[in-house]
Order: sequence, then structure tokens, then C-alpha cells
Amino acid sequence: MTKSRAPEGTSTTIHSGPRPLGRMARALLAPLLCAAALSSAAGCDGGDKEAPSWGMSAAHAQAPGSNPNLISDVAERSLPSVVHIATATAMRRALPFGGSGDEAIQPQGLGSGVIISKDGLVLTNNHVVQSADRIQVSLSDGRSMEATVIGLDPKSDLAVLRLKGDVRNIKPIKLGNSADLRLGEFVLAIGNPFGLSGSVTLGIVSAKGRANVGIVDYEDFIQTDAAINPGNSGGPLLDSAGRLIGVNTAIFSPSGAYAGIGFAIPVDEVNRVVPQLIRHGKMTRPALGVQTAPDQLTQQLGLKGVLVLDVQPEGPAAKAGLRP
Repeated sequence: MTKSRAPEGTSTTIHSGPRPLGRMARALLAPLLCAAALSSAAGCDGGDKEAPSWGMSAAHAQAPGSNPNLISDVAERSLPSVVHIATATAMRRALPFGGSGDEAIQPQGLGSGVIISKDGLVLTNNHVVQSADRIQVSLSDGRSMEATVIGLDPKSDLAVLRLKGDVRNIKPIKLGNSADLRLGEFVLAIGNPFGLSGSVTLGIVSAKGRANVGIVDYEDFIQTDAAINPGNSGGPLLDSAGRLIGVNTAIFSPSGAYAGIGFAIPVDEVNRVVPQLIRHGKMTRPALGVQTAPDQLTQQLGLKGVLVLDVQPEGPAAKAGLRP
């Protein structure tokens, strides 16, 4: 998977660093992690479905007289479920004649997340927190607390955190269903682009099942034109009823900023990965342990079936007696 260094900035300028590309090699496929010095405050600062047993639940109370599907009402109800994530790394100061000095905390980046349980679990992207030594989470009501990593899955770019602090009255997001999405449906993206907490944008579902983009190993993205930018990573993509349908992950852009093409991990994939991250801290997937040749090469050689190039030692295929 490719990585990106977020725009580092002051209150007037923002500079974006590169992220290695996948197959779309002529454009910048930037993750939405906004890396910035934390001191730079201005520059980066329908029917409900039953929630799964691992805890993504909590229907929000509807204000009397409001329309539950009015965009402004949906945004207002959903904002308390979205968090601002700031990460930092610990570094040792080098001494002039060898050795190391005191530990220094170096700000690393900013991203977004969404609360998924009443006991303080937060869903975000793996690339937001994977190399962080410290994680600080800010809630919409002004509370701020540290968080620890419960589980990481780089192959899907998902991560689960646990808040360490007072989690009373937090509001988990409601759960949707990404399989039932239709092209052209209205969606909302909420997050912290460039550190601007609680930003809400509106768009549509542009495409479903978008793969072969070159971002992560397992790709089945929702494509949207809702404006998402560096700093939106890990924030929710919501349907018109305010239910989680995706996790904003990357954009396709020559400049590194919004260009009308964003990608979100569908909530159905989240439902497959998150329970294992909570229970085991990682995602285990079935595998044969073989490397196969492309179909085109097999056909050019006049062969039928699958051409096995390599077999992983001690893997399932090797134990079954398969040989290259």
C-alpha cells in the first residue's frame, strides 16, 4: 500500500508530500492523512438496520419536529460521532559524542475517526495511526483524551482504537449497508480536512466496487464526489439517513487536494474486518500459499488450468503436496 505525507502547513501555506502510486501512475493518489505540526493551529488544525453484535449501534435521538432525512439534521446528528485524531512519534535526541538524550515527542499527523461503540471504540484508517507512539483524540464536545490501538489491518487500511478517558455520553454512529447503495445516491463526508474539525460535505455515489486502484491489497471502494481532502482519512461516509456506509480513505488527484474523485472502504468490508481486530488485534484471511502466473502467460504457453510458479514453504498448499 502506498503512503502519503500530509500537507504540512502554516496558517497561510500548505505543502503536500508524495505518496507512492499504484496503477494510476500519472496522478497523485493521496491518502487523506493530514500531517502537520500540532502547534500550527490554523494550517492543520430510511429504516434503521440492526447493528452487529460487536457494537456499532446507538440510534441518535431525533429533535422534535425535525426531518430525520434533511441534510442539515443528518449532519447535526452525526457530528458528535466523528472525532479528530492527532498522532505523534517519540524520538531520542542524539548527543554530540554518541549516545542519546531525552525523549522528544514529534508531531506526526492529523486524521479523522468515527465512534463505533458506547464503551469508546473508534474506527479509523490504518495509515492514520500505524506508526504513532501517541494518539490524541478530540471529541466534538471539546473532550480530548489519549487512545490506544486495539487492532490494525494494513491490507484493508482499517484500524480500531480504544479511548482512554471519560467516555460517558459518547454517541456511536449508526450502521448502514453498502451493498444496497445505488449510483447517484446522496452521501455526506464528515472529517477534519487540513485540521478543520467537523467539516461536512455533500456528494453522490459515483461508482461501486472500484478496484485495481493500487491503494491497498483488498479493494472494493465506494467512489464519491463528496469533497474529501488530506485530513479526512478515517472519517465516515454517510447515507442520507446518517448511517455509516464507508470509511473515507484516499483521493485521486494530480495536486493532492480535492478533484472530485474520492474512495471509501465500504461498511460491509468494515463488518468483516473489525470484529477480528477487536478480538484478535489483526485480520486473518484464508490463503493457499501459492504464486500463480497470469492467465495470459498460461495461454501463451498453450497450457490449461493454473500455472503455479511458487509454493510458500509450510503453507497450506505445500502441506497438501502441491509443487511448482
